[in-house]
Amino acid sequence: MDTGNFLAGICFLLLSLNGFISSSPATSFCPDRCDCQHPQHLMCTNRGLRTVPKPTTRVPEEVLIFSLGGNFIVNISAFDFTRYSNLVRLNLQYNQIQTIHPKAFEKLSKLEELYLGHNLFSNIPAGTLQSLKKLTILCGNNNDIKNLTSDLFANLDNLVKLRLDGNSIEVLQDSVFRSLTSLHYLHLESNKLQHIHRNAFSKLTNLRFLNLAHNKQSSVRNALIFSQLKALTSLLLSENEIQYVGNHVFQNLKKLSKLSLSNNRISRLDSGALKGLSSLRELLIDGNELEEIPAGLLDSLERIEELDFSRNRISTVDSLAFSQLKHLRVLKLKNNMLTSLSGDIFALNNVLYDLDLHGNNWTCDCRLEELKRWMTAAHSQGKLLTVFVQCHHPATLRGKYLDYVNSSQLQPLGNWTHLCRSQAGPEEIRGRGVLVKGEGKENGTEGVGIQGDQGGLGVAESSSSPERKKPKKESLSPRSQPAAEAAGKRAKSRDSTDANTGLNTTTLVQSGEKFDLLRSSDQEDALPLITDPCVFNRHFITNVSVDQVTSSTVTIYWITRDHHRYTPGPGPGLDEVHYRILFDRFGTPDRFPRYVYARGTARSVTLRELSSDVTYMVCVEGVVGGSVCQVAPRDHCAGLVTLPEGFSHGGMLTSDLQLVTVATLAGNAVLLLVIGGVWLGRSLKRRLQRRKTAVHVRHMYSTRRPFRSAVATASVSADFTSYQSSRPARLAPLEEGDLIEFPCDRFLDSNSVRRDSDMQRFSD
Repeated sequence: MDTGNFLAGICFLLLSLNGFISSSPATSFCPDRCDCQHPQHLMCTNRGLRTVPKPTTRVPEEVLIFSLGGNFIVNISAFDFTRYSNLVRLNLQYNQIQTIHPKAFEKLSKLEELYLGHNLFSNIPAGTLQSLKKLTILCGNNNDIKNLTSDLFANLDNLVKLRLDGNSIEVLQDSVFRSLTSLHYLHLESNKLQHIHRNAFSKLTNLRFLNLAHNKQSSVRNALIFSQLKALTSLLLSENEIQYVGNHVFQNLKKLSKLSLSNNRISRLDSGALKGLSSLRELLIDGNELEEIPAGLLDSLERIEELDFSRNRISTVDSLAFSQLKHLRVLKLKNNMLTSLSGDIFALNNVLYDLDLHGNNWTCDCRLEELKRWMTAAHSQGKLLTVFVQCHHPATLRGKYLDYVNSSQLQPLGNWTHLCRSQAGPEEIRGRGVLVKGEGKENGTEGVGIQGDQGGLGVAESSSSPERKKPKKESLSPRSQPAAEAAGKRAKSRDSTDANTGLNTTTLVQSGEKFDLLRSSDQEDALPLITDPCVFNRHFITNVSVDQVTSSTVTIYWITRDHHRYTPGPGPGLDEVHYRILFDRFGTPDRFPRYVYARGTARSVTLRELSSDVTYMVCVEGVVGGSVCQVAPRDHCAGLVTLPEGFSHGGMLTSDLQLVTVATLAGNAVLLLVIGGVWLGRSLKRRLQRRKTAVHVRHMYSTRRPFRSAVATASVSADFTSYQSSRPARLAPLEEGDLIEFPCDRFLDSNSVRRDSDMQRFSD
């Protein structure tokens, strides 16, 4: 009885404590339709409220956050927040507030964050924010504010971030932000700003971020506007109507790292417009109407890393425009009106890796030959991403990319001949023939042959010539094409094919004379030169293989036969034979081959920066005398699949997989043996147990032996003897075939129920 009273008392105490907690001040004050579960946060968001809810009792001091966003509150009265004097954050966003009483926030002296965005008020009465001396964040974005006065921000010395974007502000008056000495971030984008007073940003010496995008400014002329923003690092002036940028307007912005002038109407930048921007790293001036980039305009941008001139009308870029930009990494000139660029324009931009020239009307003539050379060299050193230069003129090359155009096809057009090099550079055999000339010393004659796509024709000196001369190459002009074709037909009759190598050669010997391509060393002075890279690929490159495949790298190996007796050595306009490796994604829609060049005696190249889990086709081809074959030799290609992220080298992976497979098979075999042993052991155990527990009737009650009373109980023997005695005399004595084995529990049945007959006791 005492125990029951004690438990009843405990239950009553718990119920009383629960009632005390539920009626504690932390939740008893909670207004209707609000959530007060968190002691510091009063949550009234999205509750359909039309006014600020009133607390039922005194608001506890621990309530610091009041969220009223997403309701239908229209007015803020002078008494709505008088009981919330300890608030640190007040959120009134996404309501329909049209008016705010000047004394609405008078009691919120501890408030640090005030969010008034996405409402309908057109002005904030003077003095409304005066008591908010600790305010650090003020958001009044996306309202209908038209005018700002300096009195509005009085006493806000601690304000760090101010958002006034998405309003209807047209003018920034003199010293309108003079009280905001601690301001770091100022958002004024998406307004209707047409005029900014030259002292509008005075006293903002700590401002780091200024956004004036999406406004209606027509020019940037006055250097005093930004003169006091000495700490500014980001200035956004995009999406305005700016047509002109004057001299020295940014000269005091010594710490500015990003300047955006995108999507304006700028047609002219004064020569000193960018002066003083010594720390600028990113300049965005895309989407304007610039027509040229003159020399000296960008020279003051000592630390610039990214330039974007996309979507202008630029048709001229001075060859020295980027010469001083030692840190330039990204340059975008896409979608302009460029037709040509100087070959050495990027010669001093050693860290440039991302160059976007797509979408211009490129004229693929000899003026682009140097640019092509620079791109090839930069690609071979892994310094440059793929550059798309798609030919627009002439019509015969329209749609082709400069990487795939022969140097021989870059012919001078119109009156540009004087700008082209007098000597043609390395030529690529791509589809049009290359005129090759050779001189015969003996008779002073000159032989001409045409090298085709698959390079059936080479040029050799006459066998009687005391010296082997290097072939000279000249580009075919449209006028000389018929003559070259005729010369090719004449040379065809003198073609011979070596039976051993299959090399086609064009000899300049008299009719009936013959020579062997692979001569002995004593006749080396008369050997023909192999200047056709297609022939070189077929007969001298062997055993292309891949190894050490990872998720982003692979090593390519190949073997070359001795070719020094048959290929031209270094000379004027010619390089020694070297190799380039073409690698391309296989089976993917976005395909564009890249090349890596291996010079010297190297017979392996490691490709890097590959994509993981992608199929690639890799081909090795020779570069003979500066020329390459049109079609990569498929006999010298290999396919590979890069590993997914996290996998190790290909060779190690293969061996690891083999080891894992062997280990798995061995483990399975051991497991099968163990399972078989366990099963066999259990089977034997069951048999032994069955033998031990079984009692053989014939051993117990054999008619040939006397009954052993020690084996069974008296009742059992009596039952069984009565069964024996009931057998007819003609069946006695019992035969061994009539005896049945019964388990012991049959005889030791303790069931007291008597069976109807003796036969039912033992029959199943």
